[in-house]
Amino acid sequence: MAKGKSEPDGDAATTRRGRPRSAETTNAILQSAYTLMASTGLAATSIDAVARDSNVSKMTIYKWWPSREALLIDAFLLHASLMLPLPTTGTPANRLRRHASAYAEALQGEFGKVQLAVISECISRTGSAEIFYERYLRYRRTTLVELIAAGQHDGSIGAVGAPEDLYDAIYGSLFYRYVFGIKPISPVQARNLVDTLLLIKSR
Repeated sequence: MAKGKSEPDGDAATTRRGRPRSAETTNAILQSAYTLMASTGLAATSIDAVARDSNVSKMTIYKWWPSREALLIDAFLLHASLMLPLPTTGTPANRLRRHASAYAEALQGEFGKVQLAVISECISRTGSAEIFYERYLRYRRTTLVELIAAGQHDGSIGAVGAPEDLYDAIYGSLFYRYVFGIKPISPVQARNLVDTLLLIKSR
């Protein structure tokens, strides 16, 4: 499933000095960071460990990412963009169903553990998850909020609440259930949640 708009490079706003980034090297660093987080845990995913695993110098990593938290978030962003692409075909209601369903399924695997670990790291290091929102969540939330608004406009979504509130009710509920181990969390439950909150009657 292809993405609609291309998702922004999390470090796009950072001034780059010297030679431009190599896409191959960037991907190697991000893939190493994600694999280490998933396999060895967050504490073991140091810049040193990522440099060794990706065969890239620490100097290069520090030049391209302003902090360890930024690197971890961008590694998560890359994996999310591949695993949970934003749907581009079908009605807004069906696209939201598919995405929420895929998110619920992803939460059950390493994706959910890594997401929670990265958010926890941001909070422990900075006192808030603002950097996670700015580098990862804001774009995806904005895109899906716009999709809800489009569904309200074309009539495929019957709920009249603010699109932002409806998005938060869907994805906030799924994440809340995951964090506290409240069952069920499943693709079917996610689709039913979308239908209930967005007042979708027909498929």
